[in-house]
This record gives sequence, structure tokens and C-alpha cells, in this order.
Amino acid sequence: MAVTEKRILNRLYFVASIMFVFAIAIAFKLFNIQFVQGEKYRDLAEQRTIKNVIIPANRGNVYASDGSLLATSIPKYDIRLDAITPTNKIFEKYITPLCDSLSKYTGKSSSYYQKDIRKARANKNRYYLIARNINYTDYTRLRNFPLLNLGAFKGGLIVEQTTKREHPMGGIAQRTIGYERIDEDNNVTRAGIDGAFGVKYLRGTDGHRWKQKIGHGQWKPITDFNEVEPKDGYDVYTTIDVNIQDIAHHALLEQLEKYKADHGCVIVMETKTGEIRAISNLGRNSDGYYYERLNYAIGESHEPGSTFKLMALTAALEDKVIDTSDVVDTKNGVLTFYGKPVRDSKHGGYGKISIAKAFEVSSNTGIVAAIDKAYKNQPSKFVERLYSMNLNNDLDLPLIGEPKPIIPDPRIKNGRWSGIALQWMAYGYGVSFTPLQTLTFYNAIANDGEMVKPQFLREVREFDKTIVPFKKEVINPQICSKETILKVKQLLKEVVEKPHGTGHKLYSPNFSMAGKTGTCQKDYAQKDKLSYISSFAGFFPAENPKYSCIVVIHEPDKSVGYYGADVSGPVFKKIAQKIFTDTPITDEVKSLQFKNTIVDNDFQTYYDVAQTYKTIMPDVTGMPTMDALALLENMGLKVKIGGVGIVKSQSIEKGIKVKRNQTVFLEI
Repeated sequence: MAVTEKRILNRLYFVASIMFVFAIAIAFKLFNIQFVQGEKYRDLAEQRTIKNVIIPANRGNVYASDGSLLATSIPKYDIRLDAITPTNKIFEKYITPLCDSLSKYTGKSSSYYQKDIRKARANKNRYYLIARNINYTDYTRLRNFPLLNLGAFKGGLIVEQTTKREHPMGGIAQRTIGYERIDEDNNVTRAGIDGAFGVKYLRGTDGHRWKQKIGHGQWKPITDFNEVEPKDGYDVYTTIDVNIQDIAHHALLEQLEKYKADHGCVIVMETKTGEIRAISNLGRNSDGYYYERLNYAIGESHEPGSTFKLMALTAALEDKVIDTSDVVDTKNGVLTFYGKPVRDSKHGGYGKISIAKAFEVSSNTGIVAAIDKAYKNQPSKFVERLYSMNLNNDLDLPLIGEPKPIIPDPRIKNGRWSGIALQWMAYGYGVSFTPLQTLTFYNAIANDGEMVKPQFLREVREFDKTIVPFKKEVINPQICSKETILKVKQLLKEVVEKPHGTGHKLYSPNFSMAGKTGTCQKDYAQKDKLSYISSFAGFFPAENPKYSCIVVIHEPDKSVGYYGADVSGPVFKKIAQKIFTDTPITDEVKSLQFKNTIVDNDFQTYYDVAQTYKTIMPDVTGMPTMDALALLENMGLKVKIGGVGIVKSQSIEKGIKVKRNQTVFLEI
């Protein structure tokens, strides 16, 4: 008996000991959680129930040179209801008026909303959707509905704001205007002006707002206001001229469709300043439609073909190793170097002709013969002269994606030099440039030798205050002598003006142009894939150039045509012609005996409104977007726009006193 009792007691002691140790472990754990890791777990619990949500700042607007809107951020709102926040007394008092207001807003019956919202309250739905993706005007209207106007604490109002980037001009110049996109993996894509200047100027400073978790992955704001208000980004004013941009876009599109080409680009640059007035990049999709696919003008480097003959002759003229009157033998249209032929497009060649004539008719053999004779014993001198004209440097553009030019160099190991490099370079093979790099050289010739950097921005502004001005930048004050400039300008004029010039089809007695055609073989190493690049580069007017322009079209249908004069030249001419007729080239304005009553009346109405309203909000509904923008911004207001065309509504009613820098939203 005693033995049995002893065994039982031992077991009890063992169990008690285990329980005692377990109790000590629990006490230690509680102490550790409470006093050692307590802060960590409190923070973790708070993170799971409360979070500080980023409120993205409105991205600054992108404007054309005349103030036309190119890109803007439009705020969009979701309105929700925390159906269990209002007390029973408040809920019952306002539910019917709220449903009546919603019925008028959406067209659904008041009884429908009564049933649905009551069901949401019964189901303890704290995230009932009332309206999604609405504009600012509708947002201000909805938040003033009964119950919702009591705010987050009493009325259960939940407002979620997002921002959408809009391009009022649609697909025109969209790639150049650009964007900044961040995917789900936080990979950032920045294209065009928006992408290049987004981080520094456009992005703004984000705000913050506390939100509380209400279940099922849903969060509601804790307060009716943001803890830190977002600060909008600065606005940037580009050099783009919307009229010239529209002309360039449609002229390029028409020619791409006619020749069933793969893609193409056009750039129009103001000669003196380097300001880019238009830049269009169109590529064909699988359905045969053209859109702004890639920025070919800046990012696509290729062999220029005959447009490079200008660079070759400029170098030789500057070195005084040739003159335009020198005679060259085109050798029946074929020259051979190390077994590789150089052919003229004209069968049989042109016989013995001057270098000026060879340039005029774009004789490959004539230009190659001249360069070969001048530099075959000193090819590095030719390359050095090209370098002195900055042809080996990129343009150091703010826009992403510009490759460095390619020029073979015999002085550099692995410098792409070969026995035929000099001869092939003479007529635009073996070298590689982007369209904008080529145009920058042509623009320097038009600008009497001063090479200016292409400019995309005029200024960065905050309201009416200039934050950063952008001025003309000179790459090279004089790429060659005035004597050489005069000679090559004349060569470019004769390409268009002379009856046998490759660009003579573009000639017009009404306005003058100068330029060079280019027809370059592409993928010539694989005969089954052989295609062409058609181009035209030049400037207008020929005597006192205001604009330079380049048109490059890739892979036109060979059965329709592929010569630069036929494919790209007409785009150049149409742009020049329309700019001459639609846009003043000079400051001279002739009196036209023409009166447009509708235009006069519209202007008088706009003028009267502008003079009357200084601090009182005018009625701008029915006005064109640009007129409304000009009027309101001149009053010192900050304008946000949704849509394009005529103003339909405004967020601040007519007659309300306004303050400087106050924001007004226009629904277009």
C-alpha cells in the first residue's frame, strides 16, 4: 500500500513539475512580448489596422509653344459609403433624401437605392460603392448629397481619388509628349518630354492620408482631410507648334498609307533657335494602322544614304581638296573598289560632269570618285574633318534613347575601318545617324554654319511664374567657313530648282526650298530581305531659311515606289507649302479685305468677358477650350481640364468671387 501511494505521489510531483516549468515558460513569453518585443508587436498590429496612404500629386501640364494643352492630369473619384458609421437616428433621417438625390443623378429609382443601402447596412458593409471614376464636377455634387455631406465620421462618406493622364491632341505627337509608367514590379518606363522632365519638374510632391482597415482588404480614410496635402508638379511649355505638328502628322500619315511603308518620321526645326516645332513618329501595327509606336526620329540610327553626300562634300570643300566646278568621270555608272561595285541609279551613268552636277543628280559614282581622289592617301583627314563638324557626337538630348553616331575611323583599333570604308562613306553607307542628328547638320548649313542643339522646352512654370527658362544652346559656332556654306547652300537649292535635280518634282514657283534626296538600301546583305529607306532633308525658304525639316520613311512598298524624291519629298513639300500658306514665315502682314462676322462676334464676346471679370468667376460654358484657358489663367486661376473641345461645365459657378491661384475644373 505504501509503495503504491509513493508511486502516485511521485507521478503527481512529476506532473506538478512539468506544469510549473510550463507556467514559467508562459510567464517568460508574456514578459518578453510585453516588455521586450512589445513595441514590435504593437507596431505590427497598428500596421495591419492603420496605414499611411500616399496621395499622388497631380502631374504638371505639358503645353505647346502657344499655350495649347498637350498633356494634363485629370482627377477621378470613387464615392463609397460606410453604411454602419451613421447612427440609427441620422441614418433614418437622411436615407430617403439621399436615395432621392441618387435617383436624380443616375436615373435609377429611389426605392432601388433604399433597398440596396439598407441591405448594405444590415450586412455591415463599410465599403458600399455609390459612384466610380467620376469627374470633379460630379464629385462636388455627390458629396453635397444628404447624409454624405456630413462627412466621414457622421455620414460615412469615403472618397478615393486617382489621377488619369490625358492627351487632348489624341495620338498626334503622343510619343514625343511622352509618359511615365510604373508597372506592378515597379519597373519605370519614361518616354518623351513627359518622361524626360517628369522626375525633375512634372511629378510634384505626394501627400499622405491615414486610412483604417475595415475588413476584406478594404480601407477607409480616418479623417476628412489629408495629413499632408500633395503639391502639384510644375508645368512645362514645349517648343511644339500645334499647327505645324498637325500638318506634319497628317502629311506623313498620308504618304505612309500611300506607299504601304513600315514606319517613318518627320521633324521640323526652327533654324535660328533649334526649337523643334513638330516631330511625328508613325509605325504600322499588325492591322495595317499607323500610330505613334516608337520615337524613330530620336532613337533609330541607320545609314543615311545620299543625304550624307552633303557632309562629304562640305568636308572636302572646307579642306579645299575639291571645288564644285571640278569635273569627275562617272565611268558609265559603275565604279569598283576591291571587287565591290558602286552604281548610279541611272544606267550608263552621266559621263564626265562637274561635282555640282553630280550632287544635283545624286550620282553615286561622281561623288565617290571625287572623295576617293581627294582622300584615298589620307583617309584620316576626311574623318578628322567630319569630327570637326561635330558629326561624331550625339546631341546630348534630355529625351531618352539617343544612340551615338557611327563613323569608321582608320586611326582607331576596331574602328570599323576597311579598304572600302572611305568610298562607302562618301555616299552614305557604313556611317549611321538618327534623323535628328542628320537634321541638326542640315540646320547648321541653313543657319550659316552655326550648329544649335535641338530644343524641346521653352520654360518650366508654376502658374504665371517662370521657374526655369531654356535658352538656345550652341554646339559649334561655326562648323565651316562662310565660303563653304555659300557653296553647299547653292548645291542644295539646285537639287530642287534645276530641271534634272533629283528634287525637281518638289519645285514650286510660289515658294523656295533647298534640300537633298536620299534612297538607301536596307538589309542589303540578305537579297531576299532587301528594302529601302527613303528620305529628304533640307530647309525653307531657300534664301533666308526659317525652318529645316527631315522626312525619313522606312520600307515603302517597292512595287509602288521607293525613291526619296517620290516617297519622302512630297511630305517635305506639303509641310513647307502649308506652313507658307497657313503660318506666317515673316512678320509682314498684308491687309486682306475679308470680314468674318462669326469670328468677330466670338472675339468681341471673349474680349468683353475678359475685361469685365477680374475677381468674379465668369461663365465660360460654351467657349472653346483655349479661349477659356486664356481667360481664366489671365485671371490668375489654375485650370484643370477634362476632355477636348467646348466647355460644358465649370466647378466654380458664375458670379462667385475667386482668389489668385485658385483651382477651377472645366469639363469639356
